[in-house]
Parts: sequence; C-alpha cells; structure tokens
Amino acid sequence: MERITIITGHFGSGKSEISINLAKKLNHEGKKVALVDIDIVNPFFCIRDFKATLAKDGIDVIAANPEWSNAELMVVPGEVSSIFVKKDTNFILDIGGDDMGATVLGQYNHELIKTDYSMYFVINTQRPFTPDEKGIKEYIASIERSSRLKVTHLISNTNLSYETTAEEIIKGDAIVHDLSKELGIPHLYTVARRDLADSLEGKLHGELLPIDIFMKTPWN
Repeated sequence: MERITIITGHFGSGKSEISINLAKKLNHEGKKVALVDIDIVNPFFCIRDFKATLAKDGIDVIAANPEWSNAELMVVPGEVSSIFVKKDTNFILDIGGDDMGATVLGQYNHELIKTDYSMYFVINTQRPFTPDEKGIKEYIASIERSSRLKVTHLISNTNLSYETTAEEIIKGDAIVHDLSKELGIPHLYTVARRDLADSLEGKLHGELLPIDIFMKTPWN
C-alpha cells in the first residue's frame, strides 16, 4: 500500500468495511494509520460512526461532524488536507460510491498526482450495476473521469452479506481476475469473512483478505 490509499467502488460494494479492516491490518503491523471518511453518497453506513471504537486502537478518523452523518450533506472536513503534510501517517480514504462521490477528489487532484497514491476499486459482482465485466468497466471509467485519477488495483468483494458462500467468492474472484488481465490493473485482494477464509486458501487469484464485519444492518 502507498501512504495514501483511496478506496472506491459502487454503492454497496463494501468500501467502508474494507477501509476499516485495512486500517486495522496496518495498525496491527505497527504502522500509524488514519481513516478519512469523505463518503458523501451513503449517509447510513459511515466510518465516522466508529470513531470512538477505532480511537481505542490508536486509529484516527477524519470525518465531518457526526451530527451531520444522516443529513446527506456534501460536507468535506477541512482536516483532509493534512494527508499531504503528515508524512509519518498512512491514510485510507473512503470515497462515495458513484461518480458524484468521486468528484470530491477533484479538489485534491493537484496534490494527489504529485504524491504516491493507490486507488483501489472494490467489486461486488452480486450488486446490480457491477454483475459482469461490461458493467464493471463502465463504472471504473466513470470513477476515473470524475476523480481525474487512475484506478491502480482491483479488489474482489463478491458477497451476499451473511448468506455468502465460498463458491460465490471463488466465482467473483475469477471474474475480477479476467478483468484484471484485460485492463492491465493488478487484482490485489479477494475479500472474505473471516469464518470463510480457511475454505478459500489456495483457491483464489487475488491475495485472500479475511475481514471482520463492522457495518451491521438494522436486521443483523
């Protein structure tokens, strides 16, 4: 991972879940890490809601005022600019899940292209707008146009929440692997709930990334 890592993808792809888990992974490796919540699209599943919990692990969260978390306001915290000056910290940016969400990166484009950054595109082939290579390619193109940045890595996160099976993860992994070869964008991770990880060892193209679930729906 670069010092600045941007996580993007379609609404419901699992960006925020992956952002939290990657931050905890870096923290476990002894690295100083901060999460930047600038998802202006989805007001319901927000990293900022876990600010106190993450602080206990030494993970900072930069986000808008939590009182605005469900107001659907396009508010970008001023502290975001600190990612370019705090060279001792790894920053993970959770970006909104469509081209509108990606436009918030535009105001930081000049600084981002001068530094080392990664932009991960999270793919859930069970979502209606990204079920196949055609839909995924169109979505990647729209994110790149809006952000004026390039996707550098692909992450396969095929899931149906708690109904996900190992077979579905393997199928999604294969789709992302084929797309990776076609686009010339590395397939970095394939994500799975931690309880499914053992059954997937040695069966995936992407590096297995076991995760814990934080973003619970009201019915879970």
